Amino acid sequence: MATNPLTLLPNAVSDKERVESTLLDVVHIAEDDYLTEISSHLIKAGGKRLRPLFAVACAGCTLPDGEPVNNDAVLGGVSVELVHIGSLYHDDVMDEAEMRRQVISVNARWGNLRAILSGDYLLAKASEIAAGLGVEVAGLLAATIAELCQGQVGELQTMYNVDRTEEQYFPSISGKTASLYAAACRIGGIVSGQERDAIDKLTEFGRLYGMAFQVIDDILDVIATDEQLGKPAGNDMLEGVYSLPVIHTLAWPEGKLLRELLTDGLALEDRHAAIDIVRRGPGVESSMAVARDFGEQAKAILAEVSTNEVATALAGAVDHLLASVAATQATT
Repeated sequence: MATNPLTLLPNAVSDKERVESTLLDVVHIAEDDYLTEISSHLIKAGGKRLRPLFAVACAGCTLPDGEPVNNDAVLGGVSVELVHIGSLYHDDVMDEAEMRRQVISVNARWGNLRAILSGDYLLAKASEIAAGLGVEVAGLLAATIAELCQGQVGELQTMYNVDRTEEQYFPSISGKTASLYAAACRIGGIVSGQERDAIDKLTEFGRLYGMAFQVIDDILDVIATDEQLGKPAGNDMLEGVYSLPVIHTLAWPEGKLLRELLTDGLALEDRHAAIDIVRRGPGVESSMAVARDFGEQAKAILAEVSTNEVATALAGAVDHLLASVAATQATT
């Protein structure tokens, strides 16, 4: 698969290094090696760091090509990434997950209580950073954390519900996923002093990208292999989270076969059968059409803000995301 255009920008390597070093510096406690180890566990496991890189890129949308952004954009992006990582600590407790990012999960290694408290610590550090960037950023991050919780609760309310609708699905992923991308992009615009109209459009770009991101992630959950995902394929169905491809498949005439399989005790052989039904049905392609629509809307609104080198790379990142499905299908 082609390289993400964001990694090809002139300052991409230094920006990523700034993000990584800031993440580790923020959670380091000189007098508490134990909490430092737990809170940095998933940071050290790595990640694409798309949210902080989006914050940095959006801050650079109105700068001359090649000019580095100020450190506030890095700090703002790091605050959003810490919210994301903290939420993963909590998610893994709720899901009783044993692995995350190819390493043992925090809850599996240190227990649920420490995982919850460490997740809270990361959220607190994120809030501390945001407060240092001003009242608007602090309020934005607090609102984003609230949206994240609302999205998660919405998902919990529809677990194992084969009658879950798009009207329930979209608000949930907007809170769980898109809100973080929207916040990262908005913070980038705020700390770089952009015009209010541009800030609002960058926020919408982030939201639309986040919506496309989650739909694509949900598609990959049913078309990729266990090895490609690093977790069981169809894991969302196993956990009772029926995503857009599943919702669309259930509405298909043959979806009644899938409906009979989806229970809170989905056996291994039934999981494979359920995956096969979704792959053969119309749900993958119809969901892909939804993701493309979100992606095209995202690129269109971004073009209203800027067409400089950084904005072009952000638009390319949308195309890179959408191409990930075809790349996965080509290798399965």
